[in-house]
Amino acid sequence: MSQPPEGQFRVEDYVKGELSKETNWWGAFVVGLAGTILVTGIAGPAVAVLGSAAIPNFFFWAITGWLLCMFLAELAAMLPDRTGGAPAYAFYAFKDRLPKTYPHINGLTVWMYWLGWMPVMAVNNLLTGAYVPVLFGFTDSTKTIQLFSNSVPVSYFTLGLGIVISLGLFIPAWLGIRFGTFFATVLGLLSMIPLTILAVAPFFTGKFHGGNVVPFTLPDSTGFFTGHAFFLYLQISALFTWTVIASEAAACYIGECKNPDRDAPIAMNLEGGYAMFIYTVLPLAIVGVVGVQAVVAKSLDINGILAQYAKTALNFAGVDKIITAALVIALLLSSLNAIMGCARSLYMMSLDGQAPRIFGHVNRHNVPDFSMGLNTILNIGLLMAGTPGAIYVLSNVGYVGSFVPVLLGYYFLRRWRPEVYRPYRLPEWMKYIAVALAALYFIVWAVGIPACAIKGCQAGGGKMFLIGVFIVLLYFPVYWWRQAENRRLGTTEYKVTAGV
Repeated sequence: MSQPPEGQFRVEDYVKGELSKETNWWGAFVVGLAGTILVTGIAGPAVAVLGSAAIPNFFFWAITGWLLCMFLAELAAMLPDRTGGAPAYAFYAFKDRLPKTYPHINGLTVWMYWLGWMPVMAVNNLLTGAYVPVLFGFTDSTKTIQLFSNSVPVSYFTLGLGIVISLGLFIPAWLGIRFGTFFATVLGLLSMIPLTILAVAPFFTGKFHGGNVVPFTLPDSTGFFTGHAFFLYLQISALFTWTVIASEAAACYIGECKNPDRDAPIAMNLEGGYAMFIYTVLPLAIVGVVGVQAVVAKSLDINGILAQYAKTALNFAGVDKIITAALVIALLLSSLNAIMGCARSLYMMSLDGQAPRIFGHVNRHNVPDFSMGLNTILNIGLLMAGTPGAIYVLSNVGYVGSFVPVLLGYYFLRRWRPEVYRPYRLPEWMKYIAVALAALYFIVWAVGIPACAIKGCQAGGGKMFLIGVFIVLLYFPVYWWRQAENRRLGTTEYKVTAGV
C-alpha cells in the first residue's frame, strides 16, 4: 500500500473484517456486474410507463449511480479492511461524534442494505422460470401453488427450478472469494458481451431511428416538462434506483482485494462507467429500433421485448435464443451476488456488535457461510410472492434509504477527519454533491417508493411496502439479541475464527 504524505495518517482505529484477501479489481468488478445486468429487467417496464421520456431518466439515474461508486471508492480505499460494501462505512463516519447513536445508525444502514439485496435472487428465479421454457422450446404446464395471500400462483416448475438454482449457486459462494469470482467471470462474460453487442449494434446496422426517440414524451404524447410527467418520474424513481444505482455492489468485495489503494478506484469507476453506458445506450437503442408502442404492447414480457429488438437490430436466425440464454446467464450472475454481497454486510454488522454472532461465522474458505445460507433459504421462501414487481417494492423499502447515512457520512468524514489519508481522493467540492445525492435518495425513499406502492406500480405493492417496513424494524430485536449474547458471555468482542 502507498505511504501517506506528511501530516496525514492511515486509519487504524476501526473494526476490520478478517476475510481472505484473494481477489483484485477484476474480481470486484465482475461480481458487481450483478447490479449492471438488472437493465434487462427495467428497460421494458420503464419505457412502457414513461415512453421515450425514460431515456433522460435512465441517463440521470445512471449519473447518480456513478457518483455513488466514486464516493464508495474513496471510502473503501480509506478503510481497506471493512467489508460488505456501502453500509459498512457509516460505522466509522459517526462513531466518534455520536457515540450513543452510531451503533444504530450503522446497524440500521446495514440491515436496510441487506433487505435491498437479499430478495434479488427470488426476483431473478421467477424470471428464469419464465425464460427457460422459451429458451428450450416447451410449455410449462405444471400445477401452480399459491401460499401468500393475493400473490400470483407459482408453477411447480418455477419453484423447483428456483430451489435448484439457489442451492446450486450457494456452492461457488461457499467455496470462497477466489472460486466465486472465477465463476462470476464466466457468467459475466457470457452475459455482458452479447448484451453490449446488442446495445451498440443498431447504430452500425442502420436500424436505429431517431424519430422514435425525440421529442422525449410519455406514451400518450404528454410533454417531458409537465406536472403529470414529473409525478410519474417520482413514482418510477423507485424502480430506477432499485436497478440503475446497483453497480455499487462491487464495493462489497473491496475488503477482499489484495491492493485496495489501487483496486478500489479502478473497480468502482469501471463499474459506474460501464453501468452508465449500458443503462443509457440499451434503452435508447430499444426505443430507436422498435418504438415506444411496441414496448408498451409487451410491457410484461421482458424477454419478448428484447427478442423482438434483437431480431430487428441483428436480423439473423437464432438471435432470439442467444438473447434469452444471455438473459438467463445474467440472472444467474445477479443471483450469485444476492447470496455473496449482502452476506458480507451482515458479517460486518456482527463484527461491529449489532447482529448475533452467528452472522459473523465463517467456513474453512473464510467466507460468511451462515449469512449466505440464510440469504439462500429466505429467497426460496420469497418465490411464493409470485411476481417480481411485488418483491421490488419490498426490497426498495430498505435499499435506497441505506445510502443516505453513507453519503452523509462521506460529507462528515471530510469535515471531521480531513487529516485521514485517502489514497483515492475526489475534489473537495464533491462532499457537497454527496449531501445533495443523499437528499435526492431520501426523497425517493420517503416519497417515491410509497407513491409507487400506493398508486399501483405493482399489484400488492402496498402490502409488500408494509412488510418491508416491518422487516426494517426487525433490526431492533436483532440488536437486542446481540446485547443478550454479550451479557451472557460477558464480552462485546467477537474474534472471527475460520472454520469454527
